[in-house]
Amino acid sequence: MTRPKGAKRIFEIIPGALSWMIIISLIYLSFVQPLVCAVLIITFDFYWILRTVYLTLLLVLAHHRLSRQKGKDWLKVCCALPLENGWESLQQLVIFPICHEGLEVLRPSLEALSLSHYPLEKIIVVLAFEARNSQAKSNALILEQEFSAKFGAFLSTFHPDGLAGESRTKGANATWSAKAAKVFLDSRRVDYAKVLVSCFDADTCVDVEYFGCLSYHFLTSAKPHQASYQPMPVYNNNIWQAPSFARLVEISGSFCQMIESMRLEKFITFSSHSMSFKTLVEVDYWPTNMISDDSVIYWKGFLHFNGDYRVIPLYITVSMDVAYGNNIWRTMLVQYKQKRRWAWGVENFPFIVMGFTENKKIPFIKKIRRSFHLLESHVTWAVWAVILVVIGPLPILFGGAFFSQMAIAYNLPKITGLLFRFTVLTSLTWIFLSWTILPPRPKGVSWFKHVLLILEWFFVPFIILILGSAPALDAQTRLMLAKYMEFNPTLKGNKVL
Repeated sequence: MTRPKGAKRIFEIIPGALSWMIIISLIYLSFVQPLVCAVLIITFDFYWILRTVYLTLLLVLAHHRLSRQKGKDWLKVCCALPLENGWESLQQLVIFPICHEGLEVLRPSLEALSLSHYPLEKIIVVLAFEARNSQAKSNALILEQEFSAKFGAFLSTFHPDGLAGESRTKGANATWSAKAAKVFLDSRRVDYAKVLVSCFDADTCVDVEYFGCLSYHFLTSAKPHQASYQPMPVYNNNIWQAPSFARLVEISGSFCQMIESMRLEKFITFSSHSMSFKTLVEVDYWPTNMISDDSVIYWKGFLHFNGDYRVIPLYITVSMDVAYGNNIWRTMLVQYKQKRRWAWGVENFPFIVMGFTENKKIPFIKKIRRSFHLLESHVTWAVWAVILVVIGPLPILFGGAFFSQMAIAYNLPKITGLLFRFTVLTSLTWIFLSWTILPPRPKGVSWFKHVLLILEWFFVPFIILILGSAPALDAQTRLMLAKYMEFNPTLKGNKVL
C-alpha cells in the first residue's frame, strides 16, 4: 500500500493518537493527581455499568427477534406478496471468495446452500479462487463435478496475483469474481436490478430460509437498492471442537453483531452480507486495496447515495467456523490476528472523512454524527479494557499515604469490584442466550462441555484485555505510524496452526 499524504494521513493518526492520549494521561494522573484519576475512573465505571445494562437489553431484544423469526417459511411469505412485487423474477448471485480454504471447508458451505428452500435454479454460485493457490484448479474441478448440476449456474473464477492498484485482499478477489459474474449476466441479458448478490466467507453455511428472508426484505423495503442486508453471523460450525476461550470470544462477537443490529444508525455491514447487484456495479464493487472490504462497501454506498443508504438487519443466522489452533497458544495467536484484522476497520475513518470532504450533498450534521460514531466506537474498543483492568488499581498503588487515607481511595476498589460483580451478573444473561444459539452436541462430545460453557464465562476479565483492547490498540498504532497491515486470512478447517 502506498503511503497517503496530506489530510488523509492526519485522519489516520487521529484514532490511535486519541486512544494512546487517554491511556497515557490516566496513567500520568494516577501518579501526580491520583484524586483526579480516581474520579475519572469512577465516572467511567458508572458509565460502563449503564452501558452494559443498555447493551444487554438490546441483546435480549435482538435475540427475541431472532427467536421469533426462527423457522419462519419466508418463501411462503414472499408468495403472499402482491404479484407486482414479483419475487419469482429475482435471482441470487452467491460469491464465495476463497484464499487457502480446502475442500473440507468449501463442501459444507455448498451443501448448506444446496439445501436452501429457495428455488436452486434461481441461484448462481461463484467460487472465487486465488490463482496463486496451487490447489485452486483441482479443487474447482472437484466441486464443479459435485455441485454444478444442483444450481442454476456454477462458475469458478481465478483472481490473478499482483494486479496494478490491488493488494492481496478478499475485496480484490470478490471484485474480480463479481466482474466475471457481470459478463455472465450480460450474456443472458439479465437485469442487474433483479439480482441480489451475497458475498459470503468461504466457511459460511446459510440457513435454509436465508434467500427467502433476503428476498422478502428487499421487496418490501423502501428504496431497496439503497440498502445492504445483514444476517446475524454465528460462529458455531465447529464450536463443540473449539477450545473454551475461543468459543467465548466468538460467541461474544456474534452477540456484538446482534446488539449492533438494534442500533440502526450505527449498523454497518460485516463479514457475510447481501445487496443489490445493480448497486454493487454503481458503486464500483468492493475496494481492491483495503482489508475491511465488508464494511467499506457500506460506506461506498453511503457516499454514492449522498447519505441515503442503510443496512437492514436480517434476523436469520449464517454459521461460520470458530478460529483456533492445535494448542492454547496457537489458538490465542489465531484469535488475536483475527481480532486485529477486524479492528483494522479503523481504516474506514480516514476513508469516510475524506469522502465527506468531497461530497457536498450529505448534510453537515450527518457527516459529523457518523464520523463521531465511527471514531468513538474504535477508541472505546481500544481503551475500555485497559482502563478497567490495568489503570483502575493505579491510584491506590501510587497515590501515596495522603490519598490512601481519603474516602475515595477506600471506595475506588469497592466500586471497581462492584463493576466486576455486575459484569458477572449480566454474564448470566449472556450465558443463557449463548446456549440457545448452540447447535446440537455431536455424538462423541462429552456432556461436560456444557459445564465448560458456563465456567468459561468467568474468564471474561482475563480475556478482554488480551483479545479486547490489545488488538484494537495494535491496529490503531500501526495505522497511526503508517505501518500498514497485509490481509491475514483466518485459518479454518484442517489448516489451523
